[in-house]
Amino acid sequence: MHPLFLHSSSSSALFLLLLLLLTLQTLTSISLSQPEALRSPEKCGNFSISFPFHLSSPSSSSVAFHLSCENSSTLFLHINHQTYRIIEFFTDGLLVDFPSSPSCRQFNDLRSFPFSANQFFSISFENVIGLYDCEDSSLCKAGCETNDLFGCDGREEDETSGGDIGCCYPLSDHSAWRAGEDFSVFGKYGCRGFSSWVVPRGTNRGKRGVKLEWAIPRNSSEAICDREARTVNATAIQASVRCVCRDGFIGDGFFHGTGCLKSCYRDGKEVYGDKCEIKKHNGKKLTVLAGVLAPLFILGSLLALFCLLKRPVTTTHNDQQFDLSTRTTTTSVSFRKGYNKTRLFTYCELEEATKGFQESQKLTQGKTGTIYSGNLTNGTRVIVHKVLCENQIEFLEISSQIDHLSAVLHRNLARIIGYCMDIGHNPLVVYEYPVNGSLEDRLRLGLDWCKRVNIVAEVAGLLALLQYENYPPILHNHIGSGYIFLDEDFQAKVTGFGLQRKQRIDCSMYDFAVLLLEIVTGLKQKEETVTQALQRIRSGKLEEIVDPCLYFHEQPVALREQIGLVADIATRCVLFGGDGKFGVVDAARELLQIAGNNGGGGCDKKGDGIEETFSNSSLLQMISMSPDSIYLPKT
Repeated sequence: MHPLFLHSSSSSALFLLLLLLLTLQTLTSISLSQPEALRSPEKCGNFSISFPFHLSSPSSSSVAFHLSCENSSTLFLHINHQTYRIIEFFTDGLLVDFPSSPSCRQFNDLRSFPFSANQFFSISFENVIGLYDCEDSSLCKAGCETNDLFGCDGREEDETSGGDIGCCYPLSDHSAWRAGEDFSVFGKYGCRGFSSWVVPRGTNRGKRGVKLEWAIPRNSSEAICDREARTVNATAIQASVRCVCRDGFIGDGFFHGTGCLKSCYRDGKEVYGDKCEIKKHNGKKLTVLAGVLAPLFILGSLLALFCLLKRPVTTTHNDQQFDLSTRTTTTSVSFRKGYNKTRLFTYCELEEATKGFQESQKLTQGKTGTIYSGNLTNGTRVIVHKVLCENQIEFLEISSQIDHLSAVLHRNLARIIGYCMDIGHNPLVVYEYPVNGSLEDRLRLGLDWCKRVNIVAEVAGLLALLQYENYPPILHNHIGSGYIFLDEDFQAKVTGFGLQRKQRIDCSMYDFAVLLLEIVTGLKQKEETVTQALQRIRSGKLEEIVDPCLYFHEQPVALREQIGLVADIATRCVLFGGDGKFGVVDAARELLQIAGNNGGGGCDKKGDGIEETFSNSSLLQMISMSPDSIYLPKT
């Protein structure tokens, strides 16, 4: 080797090492602050009061949200010299009673709820109004009467109870009532009385009272939302907003409130703040440690570099390296020789990891078996799938399928760490445990639409590839939100494959339809709720079932259309999935197109190939998420 090259390489390496050491010492000198814990909310009886509402002495900037608590149990809101008793809080509003209403009345005078909208409060579109003795019935809406509306005595309003509401009108209709108006406008239809209920989005059960939407004026001179929160426009209050924490964070979202703290799962439980951070030594200890180790680090690195430069260059490959000349490809999927490094566990090892398969370790259960959370002896957290197995023939089939599946590498397939096939016990498959937990848990906490549609697009692509580009085909047999886990980037990681070969494609399409309905509604679906949801979709009442956390009416038109498209795909999966007219490839194609167009709907456009245009001439070009979808056959 030329001495000039040796001198230059050594000098460059030494400079990089010194720069690395300087960076390390600088970073460790910075104090490691701990995230603030969520502040305890103020209390009034059973009410927990969150920002911007408060009981403390009002300042000029927060007087609109000042509440009063009487007898340590009853909470009141004061607007324009009127006092309203609070019945319930919502994330975007609050349910209040009629002012000065001492007893249960079947209906109220149209002027009994004096209210003037302002930049902080307005009557919500989610209210459903029952009108009495109206001379003009043109404003009555037949579909509104399908809601379950109860009187103040707890009995449902109908003719048998003596409480026929006469005429039902949802304020979301906008034809007879506009945002900012009060209920006296119904007087021009000759109506003499009214009652009011709030019907939360996605339900048909009314709660008696008047829901008021609240928001904060956008033109405020001070910062409104925390940096980890997104701004949501109010629906009934012009130029006013609310704050909602981004996925992965929890809190009220406001700059002057609790803000947003990082949220995560540890040992199957939701934790936040400093509990999500990897424990670090304090800055002083790290600085001392760096000072002690730095000379040894530099000396060792220089010695290693010297040995490397003196080492003769060879062009031979050892047995662990791949021979690129033997690699074959078919469109975007690669086939090459590899080594299966999955571990063979004993039943006792996994029994210990799951604490004897305790109920507290159970994550989900379905037709393919039960999923448990576990911790190996080295501290690694894992998912343990106890696969259903009815007989010896199935046992052998599952063994073969595990071997087959563990050789598939795909970024949306949870990595199989190992398995257990001990005679006398159910087969066990051990997967890695992605840090963001299951999709089922994340939907319960709230997940924005862009992430939802990306996740199901990824899942559809994976299922299509496993079904049509593997022999024998691999079907999941019970895909659901409990079997889909999310990594740090909210990419899907699918677990829980059935692994029996006697599987039906029509069942798989129905299960996928249920998954799509779940991301639209945010609710775990049962057979009866699936039927109801599909009826609402086909009758043009999609907004009635959409997850309230998605704020459907506040979304851009492009995203509302996307939600409708996904609901339509779910419908076709049920109607045509059984006879093969609409399969997982069709669903994957359409979902990938929707996800690829997310940049135009107010989402951050996702990379990694999801926005590719796929060719109809090749299944793999159409459904592959990226070229890292690889099948490794056994050697």
